[in-house]
Amino acid sequence: MGIKTRWLGHLAILETRSLLWPDEAACESTARELAARPALHDAFIELHGPLGAGKTTFVRHLLRALGVAGRIKSPTYAVMEPYDLPAFPVSHFDFYRFDDPHEWDDAGFRDIFARPGLKIAEWPDHAAGVLPEPDLALHIEPQDGDMRQVTLQAHTARGLELLR
Repeated sequence: MGIKTRWLGHLAILETRSLLWPDEAACESTARELAARPALHDAFIELHGPLGAGKTTFVRHLLRALGVAGRIKSPTYAVMEPYDLPAFPVSHFDFYRFDDPHEWDDAGFRDIFARPGLKIAEWPDHAAGVLPEPDLALHIEPQDGDMRQVTLQAHTARGLELLR
């Protein structure tokens, strides 16, 4: 994950891309494109947005594109759902109910983030201070109807690879 690069208290943003998802099919298309990038296998992705923005929907499309079969659960209550893919492991986090930094160590999350594999975190602001620097951050904002405004921010060299 690397050392956090801070400038005036914020993570460095190396590149930004904006997308408009007019519908869920556009979300799925973005997830498929991201799943095809080799750099994803060891990336950390943060997902930001209000309740109902489509964070979990995006993760479901991404996991399907990576080959996850069966039920894909939201980790809202479990905090983390693991997926063992043939090529690499995936850990899907939802920190919405996370409120104690001691949980981080108690749950073994530090060890999970130290291992290879894809890590995806919804509500990362609830675990601020313990999460490593993300490679890529997606900010999903609901618009009219099913439309979503999406901003992708690369924070690392790996994040730049994911954007290209």
